[in-house]
Amino acid sequence: MHEKEWVVVKEVFGSAEAEILRGVLEAQDIQVVLSQEGVGQDIYPVALGALGKVQIMVPSEQREVALEVLREIDAGEFEESSVDFLSDSPDEQA
Repeated sequence: MHEKEWVVVKEVFGSAEAEILRGVLEAQDIQVVLSQEGVGQDIYPVALGALGKVQIMVPSEQREVALEVLREIDAGEFEESSVDFLSDSPDEQA
């Protein structure tokens, strides 16, 4: 069985930003793994220097799509989908 090759598509400082980006990428059907230095991340969240660095990783075959989504986010051009998550009724989402 062939294992997936995971590649880093972005590094951020702080798990909050990493979690947000993971959510956006996963909403686009992109698999995501976050990798962070293990020193104290469960007891004392660290967001300074190298200890706060989080690598956002995706399967190599999804790399280009993930990079395009991240470019659009950085440029302020990202539009997730036509679904309006703030509407009160599923009928309004069409």
